[in-house]
Amino acid sequence: MKASTIAYKPVGLALGAAGGLIATAVFKQAWKVIEGEGDAPDATDEDRSWRQIMLAAALQGAIFAVVKASIDRSGAVATRRLTGTWPG
Repeated sequence: MKASTIAYKPVGLALGAAGGLIATAVFKQAWKVIEGEGDAPDATDEDRSWRQIMLAAALQGAIFAVVKASIDRSGAVATRRLTGTWPG
């Protein structure tokens, strides 16, 4: 295993945790814009429609995927700049 990969693991974990917090905040704001409500529905929320629940799940998944990919890619680029090799 490359040294850059080993060095990237703890950084990647920390960035992933930060990314989760960022994605959660972005999702909450996006949901307020879309539905005008403060809280997104849970899958077991009896008072919400299937449409609302599926829309919230799709939006949340898309936001989390984009944030994760952005953070992973940025971390890999930074690792290459620091070490000269691509982690992987």
